[in-house]
Amino acid sequence: MRVHVTELRDGDRLSMDAFNSYGLHVLSKGTELYAKEISKLFQHQIEYIDIDNREENAKVIRTLESGISPKWLPTVEPIYDDAVKGCEQLFLDAYQNGRLVREDVAETFQPLVDNFRMERDVVSMLLLLNTKDDYTYQHSVQVGMLSYYLATWLGYDEKQAVQIGQAGFLHDIGKCQIEDDILNKPERLSEDEFSLIKQHTIFGYEIIKRSFGESIQATVALQHHERIDGSGYPNRLTGDQMHPVSKIVAVSDVYSAMISSRVYQEKRDLLYVLKELYRMSFNELDPFTTHTFIKHMIPNFIGKQVELQTGEIGTIIMTHPSEFFRPLIQINEQFIDLTLERSLEVKHVYM
Repeated sequence: MRVHVTELRDGDRLSMDAFNSYGLHVLSKGTELYAKEISKLFQHQIEYIDIDNREENAKVIRTLESGISPKWLPTVEPIYDDAVKGCEQLFLDAYQNGRLVREDVAETFQPLVDNFRMERDVVSMLLLLNTKDDYTYQHSVQVGMLSYYLATWLGYDEKQAVQIGQAGFLHDIGKCQIEDDILNKPERLSEDEFSLIKQHTIFGYEIIKRSFGESIQATVALQHHERIDGSGYPNRLTGDQMHPVSKIVAVSDVYSAMISSRVYQEKRDLLYVLKELYRMSFNELDPFTTHTFIKHMIPNFIGKQVELQTGEIGTIIMTHPSEFFRPLIQINEQFIDLTLERSLEVKHVYM
């Protein structure tokens, strides 16, 4: 079937090679189309392409977030749930025994890497798999996944990326030493309670050091709340004193926390979250690491509906490589380039 590029859906498959107007080969027959591939078609000004017929009557799964889930959800949701349950068991083991078993960590985390490695739409995936239950464990799983992705985007090889993902997965293990009533308190923490919460970085470092010795995982558990301007904790390190992997996990940690649906926190608009990360990159989070994260997350918004400040509803068609928050928007037959229309801004992204 022949469709306009604005009508493409994630997972559509090319039935013929795609060429631009100069005859340059752009994408091959059989390519599955996601944000990256669709953006490439726009960049080459290709308007119509041929795709395999869609199964229009295929069964879909309804969700609270988006109404319709992507086709991968039935496959990956049980793996995600198993990882959350496995994380809970690791926390229990650390609480009861004061240490972890390396093989248990690997067996819990590796299925995530094996099954999520090819999932491009990280934004939708995390939202669809994010619930109000088991926040501490879900957060640990998400930070592990995000740290793995970010490590690959920064050029680490597969073995290193998995190790970094594990460090993100274990970053909050020290919270096993803190009472649930404090961890899940819906009201503002007292100064004494917040001081205790901050101790989870030291508790985690000690647990992992006992388990694995001095390691990246131990360092990350200790440093993931440090900030490059020295405003973090527990040791008020500055950027040049932080381990590079701690900077990766810090970005992943902040992002996951901000998109979460904790009982006492409404989810923030996803573009707002990335804008907040961008703001933090000038004083708290490492700039290069943060901008790399944003640059790779932003294309996942292609195809999403947005509301402009004017109240108009449109669709993101392309994202800009440096002006992250000023995409090309289509409203009916009109295209609006927010890098040119400086008075307009995206107010909300519908996921």
